[in-house]
Amino acid sequence: MSDQQKLPEHQAVYERLKDLLLIGYFAPGEPLTIQGLIRLLDAGMTPVREAIRRLTAENALQSLGNRRVAVPKFDRKRFEDIYFLRLRIEPELAARATKHMPDPAIKQLVPIDKAVSQAIQDGNVEQYLDQNRVFHFAIYEHAESEVLLRTTQSLWVQAGPCLRVVCGRFGTANLPDKHTELIEALRARDADTVARALREDLEQGLDLACQSFETPNLIKP
Repeated sequence: MSDQQKLPEHQAVYERLKDLLLIGYFAPGEPLTIQGLIRLLDAGMTPVREAIRRLTAENALQSLGNRRVAVPKFDRKRFEDIYFLRLRIEPELAARATKHMPDPAIKQLVPIDKAVSQAIQDGNVEQYLDQNRVFHFAIYEHAESEVLLRTTQSLWVQAGPCLRVVCGRFGTANLPDKHTELIEALRARDADTVARALREDLEQGLDLACQSFETPNLIKP
């Protein structure tokens, strides 16, 4: 039985919808309906409404009034604001995790990174976004900071739809990957190098995304 099957229905539906946003299943600005999500998620109306409410509160969805919601539209300023926070929080999470992450957990990063590399090689954007998320949060969850972790989760969900567009525009071959350096620094328990590698990984992604905003009609504000 999967982890989501073990969850109460309302939580499982929330997690499924959040995962779809993370991998950019919905486009920036795309309107969503309750009935459409009920069919997509194969869930009841009450848990779908609860998931929408929670994700709207987390700024991952935008209320349009009259019970309508949409994936937020993106402009460069919004994206840069999200990355402003990510560049400050995530290197700190990774540095803190360096002190607490057990050796078996670090070892487990290797097959996850291989899955990321395979997705890049195959040009599989959805798989890349999913496995890249798994890799990063496998580190962050050892930082022993629930507040920073939850903030980071919210930022990733908000950025997901835009990142899917970016990956589709430039292809997976140009995607950043400092994971090997991160793993080696974690093994060495070198928090400064871990934080630097993580920051460089994010900065490469930000630079690529910003190029997208310079392409007309690619990501509409």
